[in-house]
Amino acid sequence: MARAKMLLVEDDAALAELLIWHFKREDFEVAHTVDGEEALLMAQENVPDIVLLDWMVESLSGIEVCRRLRRMNGTANVPIIMLTARGEEEDRVRGLETGADDYVTKPFSPRELVARVGAVLRRVRPALAGETLTFADVEMDTVGHKVRRSGQVVPLGPTEFRLLKHFLEHPGWVFSRERLLDSVWGQDSDIELRTVDVHIRRLRKAINGDGKYQDIIRTVRSAGYALDTEGVG
Repeated sequence: MARAKMLLVEDDAALAELLIWHFKREDFEVAHTVDGEEALLMAQENVPDIVLLDWMVESLSGIEVCRRLRRMNGTANVPIIMLTARGEEEDRVRGLETGADDYVTKPFSPRELVARVGAVLRRVRPALAGETLTFADVEMDTVGHKVRRSGQVVPLGPTEFRLLKHFLEHPGWVFSRERLLDSVWGQDSDIELRTVDVHIRRLRKAINGDGKYQDIIRTVRSAGYALDTEGVG
């Protein structure tokens, strides 16, 4: 499994320690906080692949944290699993309506939670299920840093590789230039937006073989770019 980033928001120290141990054993990168406000800041600074969110945490309730994560551009599509002692149907429905992808009632088995996290990631972020990312006839070996299209090696520079990797992890998603700058170059980058266009052109030229293959990088007017099979030539 490719290394996935998890944000754990849990104020029960013993449970948090247990979960961190289990998920690190499964090769997750785990960031932990007991505070709802801090969780929002952490999610903005380093967008996680999945959030485990306790209903009752300090400063902000888990429900409010979930609601705000869904409203923030960078985290709107990050899967969220609520952890809570509340087992009533009304509470479960409230959590799901707020934007949670799944709901786990305490007490629970850590092994079961690991399995449920894996199931959510496979559904929402299938690219995190393995070290090879594929889309159409494009294949990326994330460990060996190699890209092939129709079996032919595609030479890419480091930035184009990261850009393609980001697209392969989110096939069909439309990303603005600002989102791509944050995700590929980093939030602290002072690179101009037009730099994204330059690297998109380089990626297109390489991955499409100068017109040999179908263009899979789609330009969405006034929105940004997406990886799909309806790209423009």
